[in-house]
Amino acid sequence: MKNHLKNRVRAIAKGGIRYVAGVVSAFLLILPAQGQGFFRTEGTKILDRDGNPAIIRGLGLGGWLVPEGYMVHMTAIDGGSPRTIRAQIVDLIGEQGADRFFELYRAKYVAEKDIAAIAEWGFDHIRLPMHYNLLFDPDTETFIESGFELIDTFLDWCRKYELDVILDMHAAPGAQSEHNISDSDGEARLWTEPVPYQDQLVTIWTEIARRYVDDPLIIGYDLINEPVTPNSIGDDEVQADALRALYVRLAEAIRQIDTNHILFIEGNYFATHFYKLEPPFDDNMVYAFHKYWNATDVGTINYLLDLRARNNVPLWLGESGENSNPWFYEVTRLAERYGIGWNWWTHKKIATITSPLSAPFAPGYKEVVDYLNAPPHAPKPRPSERAASEALFAMAEGLDLDSCITRPGVLAALLDPDYATLRKPFKEHPIPGIINAAEYDIGHAGATYHDTDLMRVDGQSGAGNNGYEYRNDGVDIERSEDPEGFEYNVGWMETTEWLTWTVQIDQAGIYDVEFRVAADAAGNGGILYLALNNERIGSNVPVPVTGGWQAWTSVWLRDVTLPPGEHVLKLVVRNGGFNLNRMRFTLKEATAAEQADEIPKGMQLDGAWPNPFSGEVNLAFRTDRPVRARLEMVDMLGRTVYVHAPEAFGTGEHMWSVRPDLPTGMYFSRLFLEDGERTHLLTAPVTAIP
Repeated sequence: MKNHLKNRVRAIAKGGIRYVAGVVSAFLLILPAQGQGFFRTEGTKILDRDGNPAIIRGLGLGGWLVPEGYMVHMTAIDGGSPRTIRAQIVDLIGEQGADRFFELYRAKYVAEKDIAAIAEWGFDHIRLPMHYNLLFDPDTETFIESGFELIDTFLDWCRKYELDVILDMHAAPGAQSEHNISDSDGEARLWTEPVPYQDQLVTIWTEIARRYVDDPLIIGYDLINEPVTPNSIGDDEVQADALRALYVRLAEAIRQIDTNHILFIEGNYFATHFYKLEPPFDDNMVYAFHKYWNATDVGTINYLLDLRARNNVPLWLGESGENSNPWFYEVTRLAERYGIGWNWWTHKKIATITSPLSAPFAPGYKEVVDYLNAPPHAPKPRPSERAASEALFAMAEGLDLDSCITRPGVLAALLDPDYATLRKPFKEHPIPGIINAAEYDIGHAGATYHDTDLMRVDGQSGAGNNGYEYRNDGVDIERSEDPEGFEYNVGWMETTEWLTWTVQIDQAGIYDVEFRVAADAAGNGGILYLALNNERIGSNVPVPVTGGWQAWTSVWLRDVTLPPGEHVLKLVVRNGGFNLNRMRFTLKEATAAEQADEIPKGMQLDGAWPNPFSGEVNLAFRTDRPVRARLEMVDMLGRTVYVHAPEAFGTGEHMWSVRPDLPTGMYFSRLFLEDGERTHLLTAPVTAIP
């Protein structure tokens, strides 16, 4: 998945796939029975170590051992191959500095805690992209023990956290394509110069098989990532013959040593074309395909289902991603519906919304990549060696898991079986208070939001989020310049679109709602309205033209009556053409109301005494079961201004004395009572005086 997007898309979207029928391979390996306790194939299924059919769900570690330009925002020259990334860094900080940088880069990009997190999220295997030069020195024709030691350490981590592994030759000797992902110098020398490069590839895989033949943690070997045979070696027939011949040679060499592991065979042209790769040439192989930026219906994989049926060989979706959460969900469900396991690309990138982990842009790093990526006709200032070194090492430090942001929506789209109907708060939204538009509930399109442009299926890279910030849904989010708002706003808002938030209304009452909006003069402004639990509240709110998409102003919805408890707030775009940053709910008048239905009858907050209070206040409450109580106080803008550490209380009536140091004003006490099964929220207004 990389910077050669248009070429790959042509392959993936192309309809005229050719097949071979009635051709018998000149060479079929006859194998001993596979070892017991290993993954293996049986007909069109992959079986686990116990012999049960398995639909595997995994994550790729792209960028770790094979750096890719788009992942680290270094895309100049050739799109950012490992060799050019290193050359650029050497140019800035020297060979020794680059060596130290890459040592830190590898240590931080993937550590044991990354593997633990992947297992905790719910994935069951990892695809490990490898560079041949990690394992083999072509100048001395010797193996590099430090590279194998790194892989051994990685395998130990995976063993500890019960994650299976597929080893992937992501960058082969000589380069399997002319593109940056294969670390090419611009020519696919694996095909144009088969001697020595194909010999080296066979040597490396033979050594991998020798070392790991008895390791059941390894599902199998992904022999060549995304091969693209060049026109320079001949027509389509010649190219297809060359690919098959190398695969057969690799299989023969591996099977002399290892009959235990599955061989994953990727199609030509970025793992999409399987011409002349049938009939199968091994009795324990899988056809591995990749899928990017096309539709999510079965029509896009029918040719692969036919390939599987004709040859009685399993399929595996070995790479996919770089789109929106709705696309992620629909593609993984499509694959699983047809019995196809998958592996998602990829686990971590810098400043991304499409991976589970997003590493920060380090201080000074933007100046470095601006310089490196600048075209010759518009150069950027070259950073000093010291500035470049500080920025690069800060970038590497930022790759540490603890420095990364986790994208919960990405994980939910991939792994939550209830994602289609899921509603999960992105964060708590107490009312009164501020609700940021971009912090709508986690869930699938149609469940928690509606947007007219959800995903990229037109052969172009990108996601459904036109602003490519903060979240990976179809909702368009960009960085905001609103001096009174959140750092992100929802933009490109079109007629009929809507957003929802799970809110906790602490006090029944009459509220005013402020909306921070912006609209360009090219449009006519717009109209929005609110609903609570799908029941419309209040009138239409006109949005005026403000003079620019980042020229912010406030519009108001006055005198809205809201009940207490947990509810779903919905904002509907009646007429589109504006941006929305946030809403602020301000209580004008409290009204009496019963506690929310979910509060057990045996729990009650009787109020505060004295009220108003100065210094100390006593909260009177009762409970019919032992609880662990936690107290918060929030101001009229919903900001938490006081938190009391949890305490345990038994059954009965209690008076909890606290001393919140608060300025004069009205507040809400929020008493959380945890009974071991659920946490119940009770609220009461209090007033602080001098």
